[in-house]
Amino acid sequence: MADYTPIPEILNIHNELRKTFRSGKTKPLEWRRHQLRQLARFAKENADALAECLRLDLGRPKQEAIMAEVAPIVNRPLAAAEKLEEWMGPEAVTLTAPWNKTFKTRVERPPKGVVLIISPWNYPIVLTLQPLYGAIAAGCCAALKTSEFTPHWSAFVAQNLSKYIDPSAYRVILGAVPEITKALELKWDHIFYTGNGRVARIIAAAAAKHLTPLTLELGGKSPVIVDSTADISISAKRILWGKINNSGQICVAPDYVLAEKAIVPQLIEAFKQHYRAFYPDGALNSNSFSRIVSDAHFERLKGLLKRTNGKIVFGGKWEEGEGKRGFEPTLVVDVKEGDALLEEELFGPILPLVAVENLDEAIEFLGDRDHPLTLYLFSNDEEAKKKVLANTTSGNFWINDTFQQVGIDDLPFGGVGESGYGRQIMRYSFENFIYERGVVDVPFEDEPSFAARYPPYTDESLAIFSSALQAEIPASKVPNGRL
Repeated sequence: MADYTPIPEILNIHNELRKTFRSGKTKPLEWRRHQLRQLARFAKENADALAECLRLDLGRPKQEAIMAEVAPIVNRPLAAAEKLEEWMGPEAVTLTAPWNKTFKTRVERPPKGVVLIISPWNYPIVLTLQPLYGAIAAGCCAALKTSEFTPHWSAFVAQNLSKYIDPSAYRVILGAVPEITKALELKWDHIFYTGNGRVARIIAAAAAKHLTPLTLELGGKSPVIVDSTADISISAKRILWGKINNSGQICVAPDYVLAEKAIVPQLIEAFKQHYRAFYPDGALNSNSFSRIVSDAHFERLKGLLKRTNGKIVFGGKWEEGEGKRGFEPTLVVDVKEGDALLEEELFGPILPLVAVENLDEAIEFLGDRDHPLTLYLFSNDEEAKKKVLANTTSGNFWINDTFQQVGIDDLPFGGVGESGYGRQIMRYSFENFIYERGVVDVPFEDEPSFAARYPPYTDESLAIFSSALQAEIPASKVPNGRL
């Protein structure tokens, strides 16, 4: 495995990337397309090696590695290369006021410059390289700060990515707190961070010193509502599948379930049935189940189970031993307000079930909490879907399935409030790293029409600019008679 990046080298990397960007090298369409295709080639040609890195770092089954991490970094950069001319092209704007109709106007989308991408350990390939293909598409240079908790992946990308994409424009920084602290002292043109709210506040404070714009993808406790109209068996199967991916260590994992009391017994039985079907010999004996990333996370999950006042229906066991860190998918019922399992994002394979009287109580329960990255609803009632959508706030709203929103190429993905801000995936990844630049070309021939704006001001010139004050404003109907 590679050594950490020396602290002085971080400044050198920053300076080299700045020099490359200023040269204009990254801006041509075909150069960007070539880098995107090379990024896809990196993922395709190294698929087995990348999957093995995740097995070593996370105990990740190969199917999960290919499905959720490697395949998107083959498909999406290739699709971005095809769409890139459309994305980056100028947009003509037709002006509507009589005095400026002759102006030539457009919106350009230039790159912001040199960006810093700080990625997490839980889905290290896609959460590093998805922002990267956005930065490449935008024409930016980028430094990638990977997680020290995934040493095999971090070493592999540091040693091999430069064989595929231009190392004068894209570099990897390896390290932990000292290295990222040094990187955050520098002025970047955008910072993209995926992780937790505690670290995000540190990054936001550092960015504020330079007025650096941010994208923060932070996760949170993504709830699941199940009402009495849902298909209970399919709902349980899809919720459990969303929870077991990477052993629950993903920002969109179902964090807890709010179920109407009338269906709780049936829902519990359905969870049991699908758990046995997924892992007939138990999850800890299965090669289709990931492990917990670190001893600290492992101990935290054990502590949560010891503190909960809920009842464990199945699971609740773990695998001790050097480097094993296996933790069974665990369903906990009779969970009440104030329970340890409702305090923070679980980020593990524990699924608490909270019984509510009805949909209104579920909505009220959510209203007292931070806005989640994703809200899941399982229901066959169209009015219920509308009601939950209208009365809740979340980054995404997913009906009758879990996890899959990260696989949709055509929708924005991101949080709101405590779960972050900014969006990603395909064009939305590209848009993080560009800015909209209005361009106006005013003909010299229009000079006579500007006469009234110049001093000395007169009653006649004032009358011209006061004409807007004569406009009639229509009356409006005010709800409940309030202003």
